[in-house]
Amino acid sequence: MTDKELYKLKYPIGEFSKPSRIESSHIKTWIQIIELFPNEIKSMTKHLTEDELNYKYRPNGWTIKQVVHHCADSHINSLLRFKLALTEDTPTIKPYYEDRFANLIDYSQPIETAVSILQGVHKKLGLLLNNLNANDLKKEFVHPEHNKHFSLEETIGVYAWHSEHHLAHIQQAIDHKGRFN
Repeated sequence: MTDKELYKLKYPIGEFSKPSRIESSHIKTWIQIIELFPNEIKSMTKHLTEDELNYKYRPNGWTIKQVVHHCADSHINSLLRFKLALTEDTPTIKPYYEDRFANLIDYSQPIETAVSILQGVHKKLGLLLNNLNANDLKKEFVHPEHNKHFSLEETIGVYAWHSEHHLAHIQQAIDHKGRFN
């Protein structure tokens, strides 16, 4: 497999590209994507067998099951990052080792708990994001792994992209029917 083919499997929708100017229409669309994400996950996975939930989306990639559990953990962190930025002065967030999380016991378990977490977190996230004002959207946190400030408006876009990115991974794993296992 070529590097280009592997890159396409890793980033099926491409990497996040921040618009040069983030408009209110971007924010609105991104929030809608975030709000719909749990239902999309549920719809895509509800009829999958245990074998299918263990399909990988690329060589050495995660299984569908691991992707769903990762999204729950990642989006819990997302909610906390938004809240920290809204309540503190440019806080430094705590990164975590996603690859190590993916090897913990809970990532091998059924996905219903992760889906329930996503439903609750995204309900809270949608409420929070829909009530941000212009000043709130400009608030920032520091991500020490990137040594960069991220505004909340950009972060909304990142998590909308993250949602679509992993939905594409799940679809890819389904389409390839375990080819990468």
